[in-house]
Order: sequence, then structure tokens, then C-alpha cells
Amino acid sequence: QVKLVESGGRLVQAGDSLTLSCEVRGGDFRTYSVGWFRQAPGNEREFVAGISRSGGYTFYLDSVEGRFTISRDNTRNTALLKMLSLRPEDTAVYYCAAESTHSDYVVRSTFDHWGQGTQVTVSS
Repeated sequence: QVKLVESGGRLVQAGDSLTLSCEVRGGDFRTYSVGWFRQAPGNEREFVAGISRSGGYTFYLDSVEGRFTISRDNTRNTALLKMLSLRPEDTAVYYCAAESTHSDYVVRSTFDHWGQGTQVTVSS
């Protein structure tokens, strides 16, 4: 059984930085493309960032490009989302997701495994 555990969400002020962590328990982390999604109240869940199994490929939502950085540590079965210059519109529940892949690319839609989410609130 694969379990994803997110952590790091909290209340911050606009302009602050925050790093979210996603630990993947079970399965073979090295085969997973990992993605971060977010969902704000009243909005649909949206893809924020993704990283390929090797870490060699990444993809970002336009509005976070240059501010957010996704990374992974395959020795610790952990993916990180470093967020800089946070804005009130970044407020949402952030979810981590993982999908096993047979080659090195970024999955952006269909994921088999999801975490429970961590709340990020950015005050103005």
C-alpha cells in the first residue's frame, strides 16, 4: 500500500517563503512521477508543479513559474515544493500525488496515489 504524507503548510504573510514536503511510503519511489496540486475554496483542483522520476524534468503552472521549485530526494522518498514570494491567491489546500511511470516524464493529470493535503494560507 502506498501512502503519501504532506507536511509544512501553515499561515504566512504575503512575500514569505514556505517549503512543503511529501513523503511517499510504500512502493518504489524511484519509479514515481510526483505532482503537487492545490484547491482553493470554490475552485477546482489545479496542477501546480510536477517532477519526473529522475528529477530531470519539471513542469509548472504559469502563475507559479519562477516562484515555486519542485525537487525530490530519491534516497529519502521525499518530494519538496519550495514556494517563494507567496501571494494571497496561493492560499489553498496543497496535495501531493504520485504515479508510477515506465519512463522519465512528468505526469500532469492521472495519478493513482494521493495525500490528504496540507493547508497553506497567505495573508495580505
